[in-house]
Amino acid sequence: MTTTDDPAESAPPTLKDGSVVQDDGTKRQFISWLTLAFMTTASVASLRPSPSMAIYGLAAIFLYLLPALVFLLPTALVGAELASGWSGGIYRWVSEALGKPLGFLAVWCQFAMTIAYYPSLLAYVASTFAYVIDPSLAENGLYVAIVIVVVYWTGVWVSSRGTRTIAGLSSFGLVIGTLIPGVLLVVLGLVFLGQGNPSAQPMSADHWLPPWTGLASLVLIVNNFLSYAGMEMNGVHVSSLREPKREYPKSMFLATGLVLLIFILPALAIAWVMPAEQLSLTAGLMQAFQAFFDHFSIGWMTKVVGLMLVCAALGGMLTWLAGPAKGLVLLSRQEGYLPPVFQKFNKGGAPMNIMVAQGVVTTLIGVLYAFSDNVSSAYWMFSVITVQIYLIAYLLMFAAVVRLRRTRPEVERGFRVPAVGWVAGIGFVASVAALVIGFVPPDQFGDQPLWRYLLIVGGGLLVLGLLIPGALLKYRKPGWIHPDHREPSTTP
Repeated sequence: MTTTDDPAESAPPTLKDGSVVQDDGTKRQFISWLTLAFMTTASVASLRPSPSMAIYGLAAIFLYLLPALVFLLPTALVGAELASGWSGGIYRWVSEALGKPLGFLAVWCQFAMTIAYYPSLLAYVASTFAYVIDPSLAENGLYVAIVIVVVYWTGVWVSSRGTRTIAGLSSFGLVIGTLIPGVLLVVLGLVFLGQGNPSAQPMSADHWLPPWTGLASLVLIVNNFLSYAGMEMNGVHVSSLREPKREYPKSMFLATGLVLLIFILPALAIAWVMPAEQLSLTAGLMQAFQAFFDHFSIGWMTKVVGLMLVCAALGGMLTWLAGPAKGLVLLSRQEGYLPPVFQKFNKGGAPMNIMVAQGVVTTLIGVLYAFSDNVSSAYWMFSVITVQIYLIAYLLMFAAVVRLRRTRPEVERGFRVPAVGWVAGIGFVASVAALVIGFVPPDQFGDQPLWRYLLIVGGGLLVLGLLIPGALLKYRKPGWIHPDHREPSTTP
């Protein structure tokens, strides 16, 4: 086939800043695949899960790699195809494939998981801040409860003032509270070993795999699914790449490698200085820093790093606080999923009523810490509930991409997942496995009764993840749709 058109003449003009002028006269900005890789790394990587993996010592490498291959990469690839074919996020994706009720369930789970996420995150904040004032408070349930309640409501107040402050705090927290402490921890660990000090946990080749004592010996791996959550969100940027089919996979593989380094190296550094049986799941990071700083006779640095880590955690909380709630409210105004009382925004554009309702539940959960004799166990249970609720949304997303490939093949996608059935299938099975394993108490749970663990974890998943959205769908009324989105009446 021949053509008389010159490709150079038919291509849209490129401006000096690298953007191109589209047919409608607007500029289209491009980003490099390296930029997207760094953006993805920044949105996923964190130091918070390091203590739970440091318990496994050298086996932490395997336990990070496995969910990265079966969950992290599938979610990134699937998210890219869906985002490049349908705007509107997970609600649109699932609704197009499986119907609006399941679309609502997916977006509800993204919101509901934060209800369990905040108590676990703020328990980590409390234990970290304890090393600034008094390390003995790190496992004090009453202290942790007070911090959860006070900090959460302070966050609600900050969020009610608008998004500009939040954006600044979040960016500051990433650099100050994640990158700098992470590098410092690894460097201290390498110097510690370089001085000839023995590792607190075995690092020989025969410890590459975790010792098998049943599912309970592996259950902490479930936390890695939460650590990797959010990878699919960056799929919306696939259209900003010049060659998405070639560049997006490169970007995701690089981001995966960087995320693994940020997760694995600090976990190993903690294992070099802290025996597994002494590690706290909430304060393990600060335990390691204190041990290193005491060894190098700079103990005063513990308080400095503690403040830096708190900044990072609070920045992350503020990022999540209004986002999922606002998305749910905007959707509910259009479709009538929430009663009108929860659809209101304040002058700053924050969905205050639903944030307050969310805060009441968070406060009740926080109070439970006051009656807990093991802060690490309580932290773990709420972390598991968070993961399990979020996994419901991922199960729906994996199912949606396969169905849309069959039912809507004509929709143009900027990126197509190769062997989509296998990729989505692996992600789906891995998510189901993580959800099931979450019901098994870890070895670190101790001698506490099994019924209590199952009641809290199973009850949290059932009530927050299924019963509440099911009731909202069953009892919603046409009058719940906001007046701005109602169809005009045809009655004279």
